[in-house]
Amino acid sequence: MMESVQQTITRVSQELNCSATSLRVAEHLDRHDELRLLRQEFLIPKISDLPPSDLSLVDGSEDCIYFAGNSLGLQPKNAKKYIEEELEKWATIGVHGHLKGSRPWAWAEDTLEELMAKILSFYKPSPKRYKILLEDKAFPSDHYAIESQIRLRGLDVTDSMLIIKPRQGEDTIRTEDIVSVIEREGDAIALVMLSGVQYYTGQLFNMEAITSAGHAKGCLVGFDCAHAVGNAELQLHDWNVDFACWCSYKYVNSGAGGLAGAYIHEKHAHSVKPTLMGWWGHNLKTRFLMNNEMELQPGVKGFRLSNQPFLLVCPLQASLEIFNRTSMKDLRRKSVLLTGYLEYLIRHYYTKDPSAPDKPSVHIITPSDPQQRGCQLSLCFSCPIRTVFQELEKRGVACDMREPNVLRVAPVPLYNSFTDVHRFITALGSALSASGAK
Repeated sequence: MMESVQQTITRVSQELNCSATSLRVAEHLDRHDELRLLRQEFLIPKISDLPPSDLSLVDGSEDCIYFAGNSLGLQPKNAKKYIEEELEKWATIGVHGHLKGSRPWAWAEDTLEELMAKILSFYKPSPKRYKILLEDKAFPSDHYAIESQIRLRGLDVTDSMLIIKPRQGEDTIRTEDIVSVIEREGDAIALVMLSGVQYYTGQLFNMEAITSAGHAKGCLVGFDCAHAVGNAELQLHDWNVDFACWCSYKYVNSGAGGLAGAYIHEKHAHSVKPTLMGWWGHNLKTRFLMNNEMELQPGVKGFRLSNQPFLLVCPLQASLEIFNRTSMKDLRRKSVLLTGYLEYLIRHYYTKDPSAPDKPSVHIITPSDPQQRGCQLSLCFSCPIRTVFQELEKRGVACDMREPNVLRVAPVPLYNSFTDVHRFITALGSALSASGAK
């Protein structure tokens, strides 16, 4: 039976004959981390380079504590090299770059598909089945996309958008409550569209159970996996998910505005067709006959509009090559311990103490069960959150604040260390002390 995070921390501290909160525990975990060398494949900003840093408080020559991979992943070292190679190819052979070189632009997505293997038109309302189920506080792009799809079909948003919320006094949505809504409202639900990992709370939804419940009521089920891809193990095909989409600039480290991805289950390969078609969705063998008689490729390939922008392919390829040096199973194993270690230290130092009401406290709204979260922890504070955030930034911490009152911290297993976690806890203590003094 696998050790729990607390058991691991206790065992290591006993072996080292030190406190469970000692830096020696973090250093030991780093020495025994089989993925530690992957950190060397990324460019980690120095504290002195981060605009908010206060160099009177910290050593600017140190690496920053980068816990913002849930917002923008770090740059793979090979990204710049690959981009420069393609710019040189463009400069020297021009149009021939479509078919020549190590990354022919015309077939760029083929390379990405091979690497990614390791890691709109579904909404068809009828008079009786027209609702879309989504979670409360869905990311705005999801909310607006669903709202616009409903309006596009001339339906009433208030009646057609079914939003599920946590129970009173709770921060996250129980799986049984999602299933209950589907069972109760399913005959009127055309589409269940949820996040894989909820961006605000960090909750990892049980996609398999939700998909099964949706299909039992005749609903199509899709997920926005922007915060799940590269962060959690995904078995979309095995779970029978109808479709999914995701960005790649968070945990997949492709850079701001990087290429997005999409998945459609093979059972829909010939039945679901794009509402808007582009010529890159045409069968490759006859695409360049230019006869304007669409011969649509089956499945998600039929949804493509044009060839991939080659400058965006380069950083994504650089990142996926790093992923392919390990596995999502191994990354996930480290992630559970890394985030669990962070949770352990936060709870040790900053759990609310009734006997010391003036002491700053931290409340973690992300589920404590590792099976119900990715690497992110969403934190609420007993003191003004904006002040805490600003004080952390002064101390070389990169994380983010989300309105109305959450600080999101995400130790990413590809490049974050256990020492990073320990440094963050030290910075957090200093930030809370400074916040209380204001």
